Amino acid sequence: MKRIAVFVDVQNIYYTTRQAYGRSFNYRRLWQELEVQGDIVVANAYAIYRDNDGQRKFQDALRHLGFNIKLKPFIQRSDGSAKGDWDVGITIDMMEAAPKVDTLVLLSGDGDFDLLLQHVRQEQQCETWVYGVPQLTAKSLIDSTSHFYPIDQTLLI
Repeated sequence: MKRIAVFVDVQNIYYTTRQAYGRSFNYRRLWQELEVQGDIVVANAYAIYRDNDGQRKFQDALRHLGFNIKLKPFIQRSDGSAKGDWDVGITIDMMEAAPKVDTLVLLSGDGDFDLLLQHVRQEQQCETWVYGVPQLTAKSLIDSTSHFYPIDQTLLI
């Protein structure tokens, strides 16, 4: 059975599905789709910590599905802009998982991950799948993955 590792850029998926469809992503449906493909041995969801009930309920729901939740503090800069980026953490975790699995699944539209996917495909011979909102996913990311799965109405709540 295929060993699968899943990595979710929660903020990216939240904002792209909201922008494109005005709806939320259905993590349960994703989990069901992936379970049919193999054994999910790693499942990490990367989010920004905000101390509110809605976020806690969402994170509890992800944990119930089987996700490990990784949180970073929300940082508000003095100029009003915000910081909360998980790119390096996701990259490290994916590189560590690559030798141990057959397939790496990334949920993000962020083109910054294109070099990572090229590297793990070439150096680790690991298959990569990207789930992203088609019109909001970087072309370089789509081009660098083994398979691109568009997030459409079937993966929304």
